[in-house]
Amino acid sequence: MLKQALGALCVGLMGSAAAFAGPLPAPVSDEDFHNSPAQLIGLGRDLFFDPVLSGNHNIACATCHHPTLGTSDAMSLSLGEGGIGLGELRSIDAANKPKTRIPRNAPALFNLGAKEFTVMFHDGRTAKDRHAMFGIRMPEGRTLERPMPSALAAQNILPILSPAEMAGDAGENEVADAVAAERILGPGGAWDILARRVDAIPEYRQRFGDLDVTGIHINDIGTALAAFIGSEFRADQSPFDKYLRGENTMTDVQLEGMDLFYGKARCSTCHSGSFQTDHDFHAIGLPQLGPGKEDYADTGHGMVTGVADDMYRFRTPSLRNVTETAPYGHNGAYSNLDDIVLHHLDAVNGLAKYDRSKARLSGDIEAYDWTAMDNFDELMRIAEAIEISDVALEQAEIDKIMAFLGALTDPTAGKRGLGVPASVPSGLELDILAPPS
Repeated sequence: MLKQALGALCVGLMGSAAAFAGPLPAPVSDEDFHNSPAQLIGLGRDLFFDPVLSGNHNIACATCHHPTLGTSDAMSLSLGEGGIGLGELRSIDAANKPKTRIPRNAPALFNLGAKEFTVMFHDGRTAKDRHAMFGIRMPEGRTLERPMPSALAAQNILPILSPAEMAGDAGENEVADAVAAERILGPGGAWDILARRVDAIPEYRQRFGDLDVTGIHINDIGTALAAFIGSEFRADQSPFDKYLRGENTMTDVQLEGMDLFYGKARCSTCHSGSFQTDHDFHAIGLPQLGPGKEDYADTGHGMVTGVADDMYRFRTPSLRNVTETAPYGHNGAYSNLDDIVLHHLDAVNGLAKYDRSKARLSGDIEAYDWTAMDNFDELMRIAEAIEISDVALEQAEIDKIMAFLGALTDPTAGKRGLGVPASVPSGLELDILAPPS
């Protein structure tokens, strides 16, 4: 009955399959990126890998955004607080079991240092906004206390407040207690506790001092993290980049896939611009898994704006290095790139016939992962919100598009910068690729 009901929506959701040609983007240049001093980048590198920013001193930004895992963690939904290890080998800490998975997929970090990236998170809850305090919109109760140089810098100081991601649960540490009491801002707030923790480490205090920062503020930490992320994970040396600069770097099959991407397949309707994203929000009917944001559901951008038309819309991800950033979607519903490409061609069918084995989940979490998918009414709401049109392609055409997506990968991204430190100033242990025996 469910598949029939969803299938009945197809007729109303299908659009014209007429081909059209879209322009290619301009080649990326140094002018497209923010620049930061080397000292700040190095400082941000150490903070990125240092568990000192977590409430329980046991998880770092790199835990869910590791360079060896495509700047994500290779999982549909991460195990944050209460996990041990990295990626698929991350396991549950028996002494500190997580209550739930993180509700959304850990997004890749490639090219976030580009100036055009002004919208953050899958739902856009942090974004450049001239009407907001200091020109950057933040979630309620987390208003910026001082100016910040970018939306990325502002975004960096939010995961450290999430109980499931980095803060931990009330009763475990003073950061978690402050978050639970909604004491975020000002002296004694969660941000202040973390800033003072970093300031108490002599090496961090000295290195910030060398940058004329005294009395480390949470904004200084977020800014340093942004400097590192923006520099380390720049990805603009792919075959496609070089082709746009006039080099003969793409195969005939990749070029044919490019023509389909910017033409008949209509991929560039949303995946436009220099980094294959319009930075906008779209409802594509992805199957919902995990805890969601409210009663196992996740309405995306609609939760931020409160506008009915924004329900179930999520930010268009960049496709740079897409071959290295699986799983795909705001909740990692698809572990394979070809599966999410097929979903885009017929979203209603993809939702109705979704194979739950296509998600990549680890750990035996007591909370059920498929409540939303077992709810007929919720599935219908997801389906009715779908706004992308069906596209009819032959398998040979799909194969060519896949080849073009491969041409968007810069094999040197994340490998030509500072890399993973051998140690961090706090002296805390770095996350490792396998859990301890």
